[in-house]
Amino acid sequence: MPDAQSRSPNKFLKRLPLIAILLVAIIGAFTLRDYLSFEALRDNREALTGFRDANYPLTVVLFIGVYIVLVAFSLPGATIATLTGGFLFSTFPGALFNVVGATTGATLIFLAAKWGLGERLAAKMEASDGAIKQIKDGIDENQWSVLFLMRLVPAVPFFVANLIPAMVGVSLSRFIITTFLGIIPGGVVYTSVGAGLGEVFERGETPNLGIIFEPQILLPILGLCALAALPIVLKLLRKKGA
Repeated sequence: MPDAQSRSPNKFLKRLPLIAILLVAIIGAFTLRDYLSFEALRDNREALTGFRDANYPLTVVLFIGVYIVLVAFSLPGATIATLTGGFLFSTFPGALFNVVGATTGATLIFLAAKWGLGERLAAKMEASDGAIKQIKDGIDENQWSVLFLMRLVPAVPFFVANLIPAMVGVSLSRFIITTFLGIIPGGVVYTSVGAGLGEVFERGETPNLGIIFEPQILLPILGLCALAALPIVLKLLRKKGA
């Protein structure tokens, strides 16, 4: 009995970071939506640029810190934050600041999920039989490709791409590398949109966030997806030929 009682609080403590993230995400979804919007950026653009011009290094630190919090707690406004990075810092180094903030925030979610549920779930999947074991084995055999595909394919929600690797036992280093490199294409696209917001504000328009689905943007990203999927295809062909 003492052993069982001592294990129970440990389980709760391990899951506490993930529970905190989920609670903050739910609260933030209802309370921050009006504050993290394109309209809020438009209305406060002069104050933001003025603060940046007077405190550039501090603005960089604060911006990355806010971006990390938004991503780590899955709060609304990550897209607006990416646009703001371009608006304040131009495409470069704005894209770098955006990617660093997004990768760091994603890593915090990954660690919380891996610590709270991932290790135990991965062990259960490894010990199971049937379809579940086959899915895990398929991911394990092609981890690099699968991880890159989850980051490159625009249809995969960012939050989901943070949780799945934790649930199947992906290593921290592999998660960080694939996240950082995999979000660069989309990050650069949206940061470049943000870099042109000054003209958009002057015209009284809203930015075209669907630009990533336009052929000149989407086709190169799909090409990267094809490259990421190539090792999986080659392995399947080898198995069929064996």
